[in-house]
Amino acid sequence: MRRLYWRTMKERAPVLTVSVGNLTVGGTSKTPFTLFLARRLQSHGLRVGIVSRGYGRQRSKAPAELVADDGRLKVSLEDAGDEPAMMAKTFTGPIAVADRRLDGIELLSKLGPLDAVILDDGFQHRALARDFDIVLLTSQDGEDRLLPAGRLREPLRNVRRADAVVLPGGAAPEKFPLEGKLVWRVRRGILPQHVPPRPVVFCGIARPHNFVQQLRAANIEPAAEAFYHDHHNYREKDIRELLQLKQQSEAGGFLTTEKDAINLGNHLYALHPLSVVPVTMELQDAANAVDTMLRVIGERKPPA
Repeated sequence: MRRLYWRTMKERAPVLTVSVGNLTVGGTSKTPFTLFLARRLQSHGLRVGIVSRGYGRQRSKAPAELVADDGRLKVSLEDAGDEPAMMAKTFTGPIAVADRRLDGIELLSKLGPLDAVILDDGFQHRALARDFDIVLLTSQDGEDRLLPAGRLREPLRNVRRADAVVLPGGAAPEKFPLEGKLVWRVRRGILPQHVPPRPVVFCGIARPHNFVQQLRAANIEPAAEAFYHDHHNYREKDIRELLQLKQQSEAGGFLTTEKDAINLGNHLYALHPLSVVPVTMELQDAANAVDTMLRVIGERKPPA
């Protein structure tokens, strides 16, 4: 009933709209892929903005809020949410947060000329029509179950709403209903820099064990591990426990993700030495993939 309702009642934005989403409760690198796609569209000469729900942010009375522009955060972390704040560090375009994504697009459109908007985590936001839907899947999604028994927010068959599906290089495509979909292969990795020897690895992300596997693939062996729930905001108690863990394990320092570095806030400087590891996103034949997406969008537009 919800699907049928939004088929007729969804609204359309006045700019090219691309959604990046998934089927599960996190853990598919949506935000790094959103940043990758935004930069690719910028390289095509498009003026690009990003609209996010801003998970975990303090709700504003305004329907939408500009949280970043020109690579600068314009509000507090609490008002932005951790993922928009993380994107603001490397993305030069405007970023808005809004529960109703159309409000965010309208806000960005008022600030200046805009050619395209990317919705970060927008696949389940059915109220807004988009020109192209991208869904990121993991190898585990094909065998997962619906909440609360598993991590799926909706049945795997609903990937049929997507225009393109992004699969990790080693994922078996036969596990997924991909008929008629563009299938893009991606390699997710990490970029370790100045890593202390035998670090305490800690993070509050959806799939922490995948992060540890990537570290081990890069020959980084943790002295100890500490995992928190996704989007965890660190408190003094957590810092004391991490410092104690470092002492007990005789670790050489700490290692965490970019999102966790944001959520550490001022506690970031209490953990020393600390290595913050960015997630890398490498799409096979990226230029051709984005060109294909723009061509498909262009073919769908009605003649002027």
